[in-house]
Amino acid sequence: MSSSSLAVSLCGIPLRNPIIAASGTFGYGIEFESLVDLNQLGGLVVKGLSREPMNGNPEPRLWETRAGMINSIGLQNVGVRAFAAEKLPKLAKLQTAVFANVFGYATEDYVEVVRMLEDAPGVAGYELNVSCPNTRHGGIYFSNDPALLTEVITEVKRVARRPLIVKLSPNVADIAPLARTAEESGADAISLINTFIALAVDACSRRPRLGAGFGGLSGPAIKPIALRMVYQVAQAVKIPVVGMGGIATGEDAAEFMIAGATAVEVGTATFWDPASPERIARELADFLAQQNVKQVSELTGTLRCDVPSAG
Repeated sequence: MSSSSLAVSLCGIPLRNPIIAASGTFGYGIEFESLVDLNQLGGLVVKGLSREPMNGNPEPRLWETRAGMINSIGLQNVGVRAFAAEKLPKLAKLQTAVFANVFGYATEDYVEVVRMLEDAPGVAGYELNVSCPNTRHGGIYFSNDPALLTEVITEVKRVARRPLIVKLSPNVADIAPLARTAEESGADAISLINTFIALAVDACSRRPRLGAGFGGLSGPAIKPIALRMVYQVAQAVKIPVVGMGGIATGEDAAEFMIAGATAVEVGTATFWDPASPERIARELADFLAQQNVKQVSELTGTLRCDVPSAG
């Protein structure tokens, strides 16, 4: 099967395949140059960027579960200025689409990070991590409150000329209304799901396994829930959906596309197989050949399902 069979378009951005390395698990991308051919990926999302550098949470920060991983990195990053000056020039040389993941604790934080990146070459689009507490509104999460979600997307769209992907949290009662809010506020695409709030306990010390207490659960354990949410959101909105959550094989990627995703992100799998995004793309091509599917985009939204699609 030719490589062109895997080509997709996301918000007008051409991707050689629908496999994107997820934010937070792939560093700034350039750390993986010796382990994977970055130009063979559909894209990569750099780790979250803030206005100022952040040191992150106290150690330990990772705990392996029976079917995944809990992390509490605390959004450690070099800050947007250092990223633009030190990391982005190397990334700009890649043929792969590079997305900047952006976060903040107030709307102006998001706006300022995007504003600083607007004139920098090498960025294809932005992914807004709205799973952060707005410290000016009593710690309410942007992703959980329609008014705050509308505010941050609207304000970022005022300065962003590049496509804007909004990354939603699964830690909500009903994901579909929030996805529609994101679409109505100007999001060009939606990515989901982010991690689930989780706790690991050391029974002997009777203390949390992670230095910060709670962490985010990712990996194979969350895949069935992620598939359900991707399906619900794809049914609720007209903009593209990027699916993620426990993807480790080409067939996993196909399942998310069948549920409604245009592209997928691979995260936790890179911890045990750093080259997994490249491998998953090859396996997806093999799956298409086995199923006699000529173009990967033909999979998107083909789930034969009679269950309720959205709330």
